[in-house]
Amino acid sequence: MLQLSCAGQQAINDIAQRHGFSFDAVLSMLGSVINGNGSMAQFSHPEFGGSGQWMLGGMTMVGDMFNNHLKGRVDNLCAELSRLISNQPGLVRSGSFQSQSQNGSTQVNAWGGGESAGTQNNNLFVPAPVVPDWWGPDLRFPNSTGGQNGMRYAWFSQAHRLAIESNGEVIIYDTLDHQIGGVSQQQSGGYSVTFSSQYGYVDLNRLPVVSINGVAPMAPVPAPAPAAHNFNNNSHSPAPGNSSPGGAQGDIFASIEKLAALQARGILSEQEYASKKAELLSRL
Repeated sequence: MLQLSCAGQQAINDIAQRHGFSFDAVLSMLGSVINGNGSMAQFSHPEFGGSGQWMLGGMTMVGDMFNNHLKGRVDNLCAELSRLISNQPGLVRSGSFQSQSQNGSTQVNAWGGGESAGTQNNNLFVPAPVVPDWWGPDLRFPNSTGGQNGMRYAWFSQAHRLAIESNGEVIIYDTLDHQIGGVSQQQSGGYSVTFSSQYGYVDLNRLPVVSINGVAPMAPVPAPAPAAHNFNNNSHSPAPGNSSPGGAQGDIFASIEKLAALQARGILSEQEYASKKAELLSRL
């Protein structure tokens, strides 16, 4: 929601006086030009002859078809408004547009693409505080969204991200090279949702997790190379000439205990622990 600043209201008032239209009429046309990305407008206002269209450098149509004088005035007005908003970086955006006046305070609402109007140089508009969407501030303008029964999703094609919220937990996935083109929602013994891409069914368990509730997941700590090497070190083997079956077995069991301790601390994975344990036991 954008609200005209004092400078903005003065600018619109000056334009209205210069072109012979009311403030409300010019404000309405401003909304139409913004909605047309500054190069076209579809408008409807009694002062402009009802419904009509305007295109920069092209045809202008008004409801009073044969009123060429009105066409010229509308064309000049739209051209000046187009120049005005071109000096407001981030104001022109795609999407729907609506303007309204409440209690003497003129407000302009816009939704869609583009940057925040907080970067405007001429300060014609006072931007409302930006409220992050449920998927967080790092992602903007999803290609598709949906949800049902406490679960919702948003897919961001250019960012290669899929956001899913369920039970108050927001998980952001890296979709890799998947181009998600379909979503299937089912409710049979519990709600479920599946996604499909050019490769077929998308298994979420195989997608990297970028964040959970805005926090990156902890990566598993790899086992340090020296620790794995130490299990074959001579310090854990009987000295030549002093070996005995009982001593060899004791070293193997001691090594297995150390492996178990490393696995419990997360340094070794369960698979690495089982593989090394089997190797040691094979020496008995």
